[in-house]
Amino acid sequence: MILDDSMRITIDDSNGIPIWLQLRNRLIYLITSGHYQVGEKLPTMREMAVELGINYNTVSKVYQDIERDGYIVSKRGRGTFVSDGYLANQDAADNQAESLTDAFIQQCRELGVPREDIAALVQRRLELTR
Repeated sequence: MILDDSMRITIDDSNGIPIWLQLRNRLIYLITSGHYQVGEKLPTMREMAVELGINYNTVSKVYQDIERDGYIVSKRGRGTFVSDGYLANQDAADNQAESLTDAFIQQCRELGVPREDIAALVQRRLELTR
């Protein structure tokens, strides 16, 4: 499935935002803005990886992440489809700051940062930006 120019997903290696987060944010935008309709089939992870020139595991991580958040649903042997599961928690989906915070927490946990250290880390960084 090739995306038309108005829905083009681009990855910018030079902007400092992790590739997986760029892809996650763009897919969520395309779903919540109605470019992808509920029930519409998404490109396979392999198609997406090839089209964007990124690692298959990166795409897989994003698909798993947004499936957990209710944006998509995978059906074995049939593909991945847009879901309306995220609508049950629309307030959180609309809040980009919360989404960014969730992504940060997830990345910290993947790095092995203990939960209690995450808040202290944020506090230290906030004090540096005063």
